[in-house]
Amino acid sequence: MEALARRGLPMLGGARGQVEVAEVEGLKLFLVGGRPVAGERKGKLFPLLLAPELAEELPVVVVDMGAVPHICNGADVMAPGIVEVRGDFEAGALVRVLDERHGKTIAVGEALVSSGELKTMEKGRAVKNLHYVGDRAWRLAKELQAGAG
Repeated sequence: MEALARRGLPMLGGARGQVEVAEVEGLKLFLVGGRPVAGERKGKLFPLLLAPELAEELPVVVVDMGAVPHICNGADVMAPGIVEVRGDFEAGALVRVLDERHGKTIAVGEALVSSGELKTMEKGRAVKNLHYVGDRAWRLAKELQAGAG
């Protein structure tokens, strides 16, 4: 557990239970006490959307509803679709992406610029999409949860 916290998910530091790793085609899912809580792809660790309490501390990027279908299809977050930035962060930080209407987390991404720069951007990629609703990590985590329950 401490190893996961040291690798970029400090919110896992307080979690209890045995850590297991499921790996499928370059995607790793970390399970704590049988529950999928984090994923890793290409060396980048991220909290799973199915464990929302782990991402609560992340800074937030809110997008307009026009951006939602694109992000939920794997697209990166583009500056014109961003309507609000909450919290301070540097480039490379993990962020939650919320939809404007419902305030639901639809993705977890890596900020490509700092929060200060993001607030003034008018065009370009702002957040690299690492994990989104319905992606392979999400589907695999759902299957693992169903199998455990």
